Amino acid sequence: MPQTGKLKTKRPLKTLERAFSKAGLGSRTDARSWIAAGRVRVNGKTVRNPDQWVDLKLDRITLDGKPLQPAAKTYILLYKPKGYLTTARDPDGRPTVYDLIGGAGTWLSPVGRLDLDTSGLLLMTNDTAFAETVTDPHHKVPKTYQIKAATLLDDEQIERLRQGVELSDGPTRPAVVRRLRDGAKRTYLEMTITEGRNRQVRRMIEAVGSKVQKLVRTAIGPVHIADLPIGTWRNLAGEEVAALKFDAETQRRGGSRL
Repeated sequence: MPQTGKLKTKRPLKTLERAFSKAGLGSRTDARSWIAAGRVRVNGKTVRNPDQWVDLKLDRITLDGKPLQPAAKTYILLYKPKGYLTTARDPDGRPTVYDLIGGAGTWLSPVGRLDLDTSGLLLMTNDTAFAETVTDPHHKVPKTYQIKAATLLDDEQIERLRQGVELSDGPTRPAVVRRLRDGAKRTYLEMTITEGRNRQVRRMIEAVGSKVQKLVRTAIGPVHIADLPIGTWRNLAGEEVAALKFDAETQRRGGSRL
């Protein structure tokens, strides 16, 4: 007779450094420094190996004698200015987005990236699961940008952007592109894409024979930067967090609006 009993479930094992970042208490770099300094104990024993496996349900992890407890989930929207790096530290001493969020009261990590010369909406959070949901390419969360092109773009060039263009790392998905206005020498566009490749919008504009002179991200999914002053931030409302999660799940299931 076959034996019966409870089915074995997969244990929630994480590396020790990952346990801290998952709890939203700091980055993996922060965790490594705490562990190396001997400030972390597992089941009463000091551990200096950040890659040690731990069971989040069974092991008792402490930092400076205090039990590891998940931080309260925090979500903010920052209007990143041009000239700020989306990183915690810069060896050359250039300003970073962390110089702008000193009053947030907790460790936060950027949800995706904006390059040095791009301004606009940047989400930051200590909820790693939320960040992974929003940035997962399979979820196709739309991102909207306003663009000042270096030249006038004709209808054919804009249609190419709408259909998708060939880049060095493969063709892009179709984009929603709206001509905002034409100046004397340049075109102003709004473009929504569902990918997050490195400098993608800039490369798409270059692929149709122009260049980006100014680039501002104005929305991620249903969350818009609206009238938030540049260089400042605000907390996301609970409805906005829920809407982003819902939007990501809708896109994953094939309900993309693009």
